[in-house]
Amino acid sequence: MDGTYWAYATGSAGRNLQVISSSDLRRWSGPADPLPELPAWAGRGFTWAPEVLALGDRFVLYYTVRDAASGRQCISVATSASPAGPFADGSSGPLVHQLDHLGSIDPSPFVVDGCPYLLWKSEDNAAGRPTHLWACPLSPDGLSFVGPEAHLLSQTGRWQRPAMEGPTMMAAGGRYHLFYGAGDWASASAGIGWATCAGPLGPCTDHSTRRPWARARRGARGASGPATFTDRTGVSRFAYHAWTGASGYERGGARSLFLGALSFTRRGRPKLGPLPDRGCAG
Repeated sequence: MDGTYWAYATGSAGRNLQVISSSDLRRWSGPADPLPELPAWAGRGFTWAPEVLALGDRFVLYYTVRDAASGRQCISVATSASPAGPFADGSSGPLVHQLDHLGSIDPSPFVVDGCPYLLWKSEDNAAGRPTHLWACPLSPDGLSFVGPEAHLLSQTGRWQRPAMEGPTMMAAGGRYHLFYGAGDWASASAGIGWATCAGPLGPCTDHSTRRPWARARRGARGASGPATFTDRTGVSRFAYHAWTGASGYERGGARSLFLGALSFTRRGRPKLGPLPDRGCAG
């Protein structure tokens, strides 16, 4: 917006969530909290994985939060007139709350021909079960659903244990490309998988059941949390987070933002640029 890039992240240092901004994708502002107040039904201290969608003259924030009544993670939605916030969540309950799957997390909006959709992951791994990725069409204002949820993908590969998470989708080359994080995000073994889908509601084919599409790169270990966008020059970009320094907060490591150029081979396989640009640590 207005030549400014915005990045949103899980909260830290007492913030519910974090937002930073940049004019060149290299120098970033310090973090601020775009969601200073949670809705009355939400529990504190369990808020993460935000994504923001621009719809009309306002911005819609989707985020993971704890439902205090059930004690399970769920997805809620907030709005603001500015990408910096503050966002306000006036909801009386969750937008997505799959209790039969032990909760829902990691929302990601996606727009096709002007119609918004929301992707997310269910929390089946809370009981040691394989996880699943889902999608559902949103209303034009992005605040409610206008159709049934659709199952996109299930965790099947060994490397994907204990969870498949953080889905994001983009259209390129006449196909829909679904990227996701999998494995143990808190370790260097996490990676990013790739699938193709017939449409925003699937069906999808996983091309990363045996091994991740992307994992370790120079200075970036345990890649996860994928997101795609187009920069102001028209270049497709791929954002993700990975460990710098040691792997794990308890070992003194930092979870950092990385950016790379995204292209596709003649056969339609995605290709990440040779060296990611690190944006910031968190």
